[in-house]
Amino acid sequence: MSSVNTAIQLITREQAEEGATAKGSTCSPALAKGPWDYDLAEALAGIPAYGPGASSADVAPPATPRQGQLPDEYKRASDAELGRRILAAKAALGDKAVILGHFYQRDEVIQYADFVGDSFQLANAALTRPDAEAIVFCGVHFMAETADILSAPEQAVILPNLAAGCSMADMADEDSVAECWEQLEEIYGTEPDAEGRVPVMPVTYMNSSAALKAFCGERGGIVCTSSNARTVLEWAFQRAQRVLFFPDQHLGRNTAKAMGVPLEQMPMWNPRKDLGGNDEQGLIDSKVILWHGFCSVHKRFNVAQIDKARADFPGVQVIVHPECPMEVVDAADSAGSTDFIQKAIAAATEPATFAIGTEINMVNRLAAEYPQHTIFCLDPVICPCSTMYRIHPGYLAWVLEELVAGRIVNRITVADSVQDHARTALERMLAARPS
Repeated sequence: MSSVNTAIQLITREQAEEGATAKGSTCSPALAKGPWDYDLAEALAGIPAYGPGASSADVAPPATPRQGQLPDEYKRASDAELGRRILAAKAALGDKAVILGHFYQRDEVIQYADFVGDSFQLANAALTRPDAEAIVFCGVHFMAETADILSAPEQAVILPNLAAGCSMADMADEDSVAECWEQLEEIYGTEPDAEGRVPVMPVTYMNSSAALKAFCGERGGIVCTSSNARTVLEWAFQRAQRVLFFPDQHLGRNTAKAMGVPLEQMPMWNPRKDLGGNDEQGLIDSKVILWHGFCSVHKRFNVAQIDKARADFPGVQVIVHPECPMEVVDAADSAGSTDFIQKAIAAATEPATFAIGTEINMVNRLAAEYPQHTIFCLDPVICPCSTMYRIHPGYLAWVLEELVAGRIVNRITVADSVQDHARTALERMLAARPS
């Protein structure tokens, strides 16, 4: 099976040929271009953007990191040449560098990764290489921040393309969350109840900035992943009357609903509205306050896609990520993290058909890894994570060859003051155990 990038290139060429009927479709023909074209466009416009793909319509904050121009030699190099240079650099560096590749990364990059996994799995994988002087994180910005928090001070964490951010993580910024927190404290006060539970506790998803992880750590809060969100919420409810959950509304809603929390006790907080768009009584009656954030990749999935999959493939197993909207999770056979999805397919002993609701690169890779099954993405339109797709073998070759030359580029560092509180929130997550 060809890679997602190869399919995008082919479809784009077919669509460009007069009278040709493409065998598939992408959400943007610009996906076929090199990410350095987006870097240049942003530099000329003076306005950051996430690039083509699922997050193309999301507005990037002014402070969004931008990538400088990649040297021309890496732009002009063929895939084969880049491959040779990457492998040569890896050999020269040996154990001095470790490459981490997220599940959603393009195949052309994943093939060089020493570890593949989700954001927290990769941060922990880096801990198994304490002698590595450099951790090259082929993912997005918040993932590299987490790796910097958990790694040794002398280790350099490198993000091959600084423009590889996350639109969902950017939907909850520190100032907006702090303003929300102040308003909630005015309503709830700060005194615990008779059972010692504080009025409200902040809970942030792993897909958030280091600053927001520190915000939670400093205020008795905690971090969660899509794998352990229920365990974390159980931990939080033992210590708080309610939680403020950010930035992903869907993970919070789907998890709390599965725990029996009524929807009417899960108001949405929109930072652009007074009291988040709520009345005071609704906030007092709440159990989970959901931030107005979402993943644009998982927002693309809908019930009509599931209905079509069931009609086309009777007996199909539909598995979706909990970042999908509630109605999609409800219509699916099961929902879980990227690790859950992978393990569910690996556990299938007989040939089966799976319709998967998560990022296309991972789905495509699973289909190639398990040819005995029929595995396809619920969304028929090829639309990868915009920011993850900003990582390209050209950037990987560049940062590795710079390391060989004794230079560190694109280093991601989290201030010590932020690290301390963020690490506290992460350690609370690690200490939380299923009840």
